Amino acid sequence: MSYQSTLIIVMIVYMVLLLGYGLYQGRKVKNASDFAIAGRKLPGWVAALSERATGESSWALLGLPGAAYATGLMEVWTAIGCVMGIIVAWVFLAHRLRKEAAHYEADTFIDYIAKRHGDAGKWIRIVGSTTIVFFFFFYVGAQFLGGGKTLNTLFGIERHWAMLLVVFLVIPYTIYGGFRSVTYTDVIQAILMIITLIAAPIVGILYMSEMPEGSIYASSVWEALEKAGPSYNTMTGGAILQEDSALAGTLNNVFSNGGEIVKGIGAGVIIAGAFSWFFGYLGGQPQLTTRFMAIKDAKQAKIARNIGVIWTLVVYTGALFIGWMGIALFGPTGLADQETVMPRVLTTLFNPVIAGILITGVLAAVISTANSLLILSATELSENIVKPLQKTSSDAQSLFRSRVLTALLAIIALGVAYVLPSKLIYSIVGYVWAGIGSTFSVVILLTLFWKRFHGKAALLSMIVGLVFTITWISTGMDQIITSRLMTFIVVLITAVASTYWLKSTANNRVV
Repeated sequence: MSYQSTLIIVMIVYMVLLLGYGLYQGRKVKNASDFAIAGRKLPGWVAALSERATGESSWALLGLPGAAYATGLMEVWTAIGCVMGIIVAWVFLAHRLRKEAAHYEADTFIDYIAKRHGDAGKWIRIVGSTTIVFFFFFYVGAQFLGGGKTLNTLFGIERHWAMLLVVFLVIPYTIYGGFRSVTYTDVIQAILMIITLIAAPIVGILYMSEMPEGSIYASSVWEALEKAGPSYNTMTGGAILQEDSALAGTLNNVFSNGGEIVKGIGAGVIIAGAFSWFFGYLGGQPQLTTRFMAIKDAKQAKIARNIGVIWTLVVYTGALFIGWMGIALFGPTGLADQETVMPRVLTTLFNPVIAGILITGVLAAVISTANSLLILSATELSENIVKPLQKTSSDAQSLFRSRVLTALLAIIALGVAYVLPSKLIYSIVGYVWAGIGSTFSVVILLTLFWKRFHGKAALLSMIVGLVFTITWISTGMDQIITSRLMTFIVVLITAVASTYWLKSTANNRVV
């Protein structure tokens, strides 16, 4: 049997079992609350593994290794920002959000913010849900794109058809079982992801040390980084050393003496841009925050925190190492598409059965995030925009509405994936991290920790975050200073200023 045939069989078996398990869990969904947030009864280990599988997606298995392959050690700053953000979220925010969601009986991310700020609840629901749905079209599209890249690399399937296949893998149990099916299948995905990111680096080290000299680019990661030059072996990154880069050109126009000033400021800006992923994890990603909200009780929240932090440290270390290992195996210019480094490394290191299982981890990551985003978007749209327009709505009607909207949004997101302006998952996810993550992180942080913060300020912050992100990116300013950082700063200033300038129409928040 050929290598590709074995891969296909392994992946088909895995996907069939996953689909069956998702449908099995979906039998327990009886109402819209079950569909949206699993009745807020998730065990800690399920919540943690689901949150991590959802948070990392094709980002950790395709985007981050691809960026590490393309930029070398500089990508450490991105990993540091992400890991610190995740740890802060689990240690300081998760238990508070669980408690708040239970107190306000909130079933969705925006439902919580709206109930917490009753003075502007109606408009918070409309603006917040619309913003999430808008940006998540691109985020879901990025997951479909990631799955398409993986299948195209492995089997030569034309990318558009490959993306369509990924959609068929995601839709059935997502529509049927909602949040419950998604979270429990995420557990399987998370386990497979961490196995992949532990096994590949270990086997890779042994493989590279045993290869004859000259048969691969380098016999170790560190040798590969040194051989690739300063663009790869410094944590300031080669981009700032390129005098013709957009950033260097801009800084030279500002500072006439250029030289070391350009390099120094450029280094700071680039490092800050890489680290800026930190801000999106501070409660601002609804698909992650909903997992915090769904945890059963305080005891389970502590279990979830410990699992989430340990999983993160292991996975980010493995993802970076695989990217750098790709340089050693294929050379810095050996891959036409940097984000195919993960499947290429796995097919190089392992026999088809093991490679098939581990590569399925890449698709697992894609699926775990795509279905979570679809559920979140559908429930936000259903509960906060469509439901208020209906005079009456039974549990059965609400559940049916959520399922229909999930299917509809999946079709639209697939269409968006076909026309995405960027072909890099890293870039697409970065845009969403700014428009959603950086904006809502400010809103969540101030909601939790500043009693004076009110609904009108929250509403204005959402609007400013949406408009600013779109404007900053569309004008090309994101190429100079990342929108992830700038959106957070601008929204934070807006939130604080408007809290003092705008008078709340409610003396107390709704309880």
